Order: sequence, then structure tokens, then C-alpha cells
Amino acid sequence: MILSDQQILAEIERGTIVIAPYDRSCLGTNSYDVHLGRYLATYRDAVLDARKHNKIDVFEIPDEGFVLEPGTLYLGVTEEYTETHAHVPFLEGKSSVGRLGIDIHATAGKGDIGFCNTWTLEISVSMPVRIYHGMPVGQLIYFTVEGEVENLYNSKPNAKYNQRTVKPVESMMWKNAF
Repeated sequence: MILSDQQILAEIERGTIVIAPYDRSCLGTNSYDVHLGRYLATYRDAVLDARKHNKIDVFEIPDEGFVLEPGTLYLGVTEEYTETHAHVPFLEGKSSVGRLGIDIHATAGKGDIGFCNTWTLEISVSMPVRIYHGMPVGQLIYFTVEGEVENLYNSKPNAKYNQRTVKPVESMMWKNAF
């Protein structure tokens, strides 16, 4: 089941959902709108290696915006820091963003119970498009969970994205054994 606006508000009151900064006007019927943070990043190398730590270059989006180009993977970040202690959060792109040819995630739309951080966005575009810091980019949807949870994300010893940040985080695939 997806939480309604009233249930999201109730969970915020309980402290099981945290959104900062929080703006009541961003609460939709069954979702909460999130915005593009101040920073973007691109990978340094043209060929990425899943077994190696691929370094990124982080830069600030200027006030006049920044033009995203097709064929480049950009890592962005949400302006909002979130915590989800009892529900499964899903991040989806806003339809207005999709209609500009912007995808905000390649595969990582689902969060885990216990995820406490900003969301790194895996941004790609189908044609050049100018984006701006603070623009609405996505919406968080919260699902209920049946049963007890044994492994909360923020207490897993092998969780790779627990360090609080306002900047995009590169892939940590290289930390996996394979």
C-alpha cells in the first residue's frame, strides 16, 4: 500500500519519516516532491570499471543553470535529506521532468528502511536541457511493509551510502566481493 498525504503527515509527526527541509506545499496526494540540490558530478574516466573506485569531479550548478548533454551520466543530489524508519521509500521522476527528456535514476529508485541521507540521482538526458538548483525533480512515495525488519539500512555493517552528504556519491560497487 502507498501512504496517502494524511498518512505521510502522521508518520512525520511520529518521526518515522523525516524530510529536511520540509515544505507542506510539496506534499502531494500520495507523494512528496524533492528538488535538485546544489551539486552535480561527472566521472573522470570515459570507461568505468565495476571493480575499481571510479573517481568523480563535483561542481556547483551556477545560478544561470547548467546544460546537461546526452551521452554523459551526471550524478546529482536531492536538496532534501530524508530518513525512513518504518516504510520503503521510492523516488520517481516528476512527469514534467520526464517531458523534458530527463531521467533522474537509472536503477536506484527504491530506498531501504533505515535509509537516512540525501538521494544521489543518476541523471541522463535525451537532448540538451538546462537545469537549475532547486528545481523540482522527483517525488518520494512511501510503501508499507509487512513483517518485522531484521536489517535496517543505517545499521548494516556493509551499507555503503550511510555517510551524510549534500554532494552526489559515486558508485561503491568496487566495495562488493565478486
